[in-house]
Amino acid sequence: MRTTTLGGGAVAVSELALGCAALGNLYQPVTDEAAHATVDAAWDAGIRTFDTAPHYGLGLSERRLGAALRDRPRDTYTLSSKVGRLLVPDPDDGAGDDLAHGFAVPATHRRVWDFTADGVLRSLEASLDRLGLDRIDVALLHDPDDHADQALREAYPALERLRAEGVVGAIGIGMNQSALPARFLRETDIDVVLLAGRYTLLDQDGLTELLPEAAARGRSVVIGGVFNSGLLTAPRPGATYDYAPAPQPVLDRALRLQAVCEHHGVPLRAAALRFPFGHPAVASVLTGARSPQEVRDTVEQLRRPLPQALWDELRTEALLDVDTPVPPATSTGHAEPVEEAAPPKEPS
Repeated sequence: MRTTTLGGGAVAVSELALGCAALGNLYQPVTDEAAHATVDAAWDAGIRTFDTAPHYGLGLSERRLGAALRDRPRDTYTLSSKVGRLLVPDPDDGAGDDLAHGFAVPATHRRVWDFTADGVLRSLEASLDRLGLDRIDVALLHDPDDHADQALREAYPALERLRAEGVVGAIGIGMNQSALPARFLRETDIDVVLLAGRYTLLDQDGLTELLPEAAARGRSVVIGGVFNSGLLTAPRPGATYDYAPAPQPVLDRALRLQAVCEHHGVPLRAAALRFPFGHPAVASVLTGARSPQEVRDTVEQLRRPLPQALWDELRTEALLDVDTPVPPATSTGHAEPVEEAAPPKEPS
């Protein structure tokens, strides 16, 4: 699987990265065995980049990912985690659950926003302990939407020092919006932006400012949320878009995208996976999975041939702007219709 270095530095990421929110019991429980098998399947498919966070299952994702990678040579993979939410023991000692935050785990801890320099150090130390590893390759500021000034003034300089000392290899920011990451690109020396849901077949907001800024500065972007919470895997009434039922106009647009893809014998999710690679700043696409089957399906879709005629028709039908960059064609003919397996639900 192709690899790219982030921001021209030394940290390499594979073309496809495994997002590990589902390993933290996102929406529903996953067994330890299934979590381990999912990571193994990703490894067998050539994936060498793994993303997690303390937020995911109150640390469960980090613990499971660390356990699954423990016997792998440490210099053969790239691991990213995040800072900004400290996990503090809950006084009720897990009497409730964490489903209000989307995770089917006991509420043993509560999340406390902390973008201070001390908070960054404490968060990374706790993550290393949960992972059982000696280093994190990429440290990302996690969703500082309401803490932008503190993240710029305190958390970012702490990460910059850690990078200079060689404690982490690359630093960046991970968000579901593009405006604040674009500000970080202008005002700091981050290596990478993890942008979720804002550069997809349905939403190209990242193309307005963030992606051109990254390309101009030689920085990298990892695209998450390419299925927009599931709508681009199987558009139908009740499908979710940005974690809520899709509004009818958005659903209608997704159905039109699907119709064009079907006309060219291409599953919609295959086009959704490949689309971000049309932009030169995109280094990797990050997708979640909760089973080996979902991993294998994702890899299969990424490798499907996509004809140039598909992108041309999406432009003709005004489903993509004429100047939106698209990836190079991987097939020149009209593909045969494909048998569709049941698409996986997309963890974010």
